[in-house]
Amino acid sequence: MYLRINYFSTTIKYLTYSLLCLVFLNCKDNKDAKTTTPVKAQPLVQEKAVTSLYEDLEGNAVSLKDYKGKRILMNYWATWCRPCIEEMPDLLELQSILEKENYVFLLASDQSVEKIKKFRLDRGFDFKFIKYNGSYPEKDISALPVTLIYNEVGEQVARFDGGMSWNTQEMVERLTNIN
Repeated sequence: MYLRINYFSTTIKYLTYSLLCLVFLNCKDNKDAKTTTPVKAQPLVQEKAVTSLYEDLEGNAVSLKDYKGKRILMNYWATWCRPCIEEMPDLLELQSILEKENYVFLLASDQSVEKIKKFRLDRGFDFKFIKYNGSYPEKDISALPVTLIYNEVGEQVARFDGGMSWNTQEMVERLTNIN
């Protein structure tokens, strides 16, 4: 029994001593280190940090507060979405009708700015296209297109899911009467 305890005690001492030696030998001061010329770090490619939920196609932050005092028709769409594209001519006509009713039309997509620019160039639609940097579930969007209407104080007052016939007399009257 004495032999077994003595062996255990000696093993513990040896392990402790070894561990302390490793720690102290690896923590030496670097005074004797050779001086070398520092290697210049390669500049990192800086990606712009997204600070806004929306941005214009030039990368500037866009906020709905920027349009305070205006009514906003915010249409969420995508370049691959057939109903989104099919309703754009109607939206374009509606935009010209509601311009005098203090409306601004924003078409928001979560696709890259390059894709949105190419779409605008290829299709020739004259909208204020913006990039949406959030996620659709945050807006309770599960299918596109979705259009949200905001009143002049920035409150969401209407929602339309799916492709719509926008330039009907009933829709024009409905949107004109929104307060």
